[in-house]
Amino acid sequence: MNETQKIDWKTQGVKVIPGSSLDTNTPQTPGMNRAAAINYARVGAQKIWAGTVSICANAKTGAHHHGSLESVIYVIRGKARMRWGDHLEFVAEAEAGDFIYVPPYVPHQEINASESERLECVLVRSDNEAVVVNLDIAPVEKPEAVYWVDPIHKAPT
Repeated sequence: MNETQKIDWKTQGVKVIPGSSLDTNTPQTPGMNRAAAINYARVGAQKIWAGTVSICANAKTGAHHHGSLESVIYVIRGKARMRWGDHLEFVAEAEAGDFIYVPPYVPHQEINASESERLECVLVRSDNEAVVVNLDIAPVEKPEAVYWVDPIHKAPT
């Protein structure tokens, strides 16, 4: 861009999207409600999609994946139980304040682990459009618990 080209920062700058103005016209998975806040159509986002996810108490989604996209889920309220794998054979839980990372193509299912409280999360994906591929998976009855383990955080005994 040369010096004679000026950017109209009023229309091309920061955008504030009110929580009451989210768009539910986005790909859905049975058992959850997704609403878009940030995407190409709404704000011109080039590399991210962001919105909210809500799951009723004691409910679960169908199995699905998000193609080549990476997803980050931040739990605002409630307790999430995530199952993943070819037969949803792995499980981990997250609560308010926790982040969940879902790599590309990972078959997964979100479960609200609370019998009384709604699960509410913020979701961010690595592209400007929502990709959802719903799957027909027969889950194992007893998934294997997986815990966050790194050099600082050891597995529970």
